Amino acid sequence: MLIEETIHKITCRDARAEEQSRRRWDSIAKPLRSLGKLEDVVVQIAGITGTHQVRLEKKGVVICCADNGIVEEGVTQTGQEVTAIVAENFLDGKTSVAIMAKSAGADLFPMDTGMVKDTRVERHKTAYGTKNFTKEPAMTREAAIAAVEAGIRKVKELKEKGYRILATGEMGIGNTTTSSAMASVFLDVAPELVTGKGAGLTSAGLEKKIQVIKDGIALHQPDPSDPIDVLAKVGGFDIAGLTGVFLGCAAEKIPVVIDGFISGVAALTAVRLCPGVQDYLIASHVSKEPAGQMILDALGVSAFLTCNMCLGEGTGAVALFPLLDMGLQVYDQMSTFDQVEIEAYQPLA
Repeated sequence: MLIEETIHKITCRDARAEEQSRRRWDSIAKPLRSLGKLEDVVVQIAGITGTHQVRLEKKGVVICCADNGIVEEGVTQTGQEVTAIVAENFLDGKTSVAIMAKSAGADLFPMDTGMVKDTRVERHKTAYGTKNFTKEPAMTREAAIAAVEAGIRKVKELKEKGYRILATGEMGIGNTTTSSAMASVFLDVAPELVTGKGAGLTSAGLEKKIQVIKDGIALHQPDPSDPIDVLAKVGGFDIAGLTGVFLGCAAEKIPVVIDGFISGVAALTAVRLCPGVQDYLIASHVSKEPAGQMILDALGVSAFLTCNMCLGEGTGAVALFPLLDMGLQVYDQMSTFDQVEIEAYQPLA
């Protein structure tokens, strides 16, 4: 099975490359560690890629698009038709993330991992949307695995094309409901603590959404020790595809940027499948969704940005790219203490 083969390939980061990268930072003529996370992330990327000569010229954004049968329960402000419309707008450069990605010099790769409608978006689906999980499992276990493997294969393709860093995004009406359901199971907390208004619900709509999640979990009893079981019973094909992206990036030694809550749930699913994935994760921002910080805490990662964003699509992940570029320019271009004939700073106790 491709998932098992991929997990078998995942190893720890290269400690020697990280040490070389840290020495480079410490040689630069500025106060030690004064760029904080910008230094740490370059060191992390050195460890991921196995070289202290970090390069991020070719950036990609993988956006998994899928529909969710749970919208039948009235948990969203809009209908499923919006998923396909927005997915095609990715191709036409008309969405928030498309505009931001162009500004950041990143290429967009939307994937149809389970939309109910066929579009111009590259097709990787094994089913036309999930089922209503208050009545039956969202998908079969086999379909969940197939969607995860589609994400893995996409990463392999992009690695062969020379992409050096990938950001994650999603599009799927109803996916804050599926994400909240999965977060509730994985974190072992009540649905009301991890569920928000998503793209815009009234207070009454939020209460209904919470009850729908409770009903689905009670009906199917997803097993938190079996991530694929959780995914299949109350998840979505977008989350499944992104889970594969995170697994694939770890296996192919590509740094991967988490977007917001939904992307974070996919990252957590991947980490539950293989803890070694955690080494390869870069957290972009803290989602405004109630469980945004909870998911990052569960992953053991710290975000760069706190912007009260909750748009999805990969917007938060792409917003990090310019910061990474600026940090890397300092790393590459700034003079060392020796070059400017300044006595080097020394670490203090």
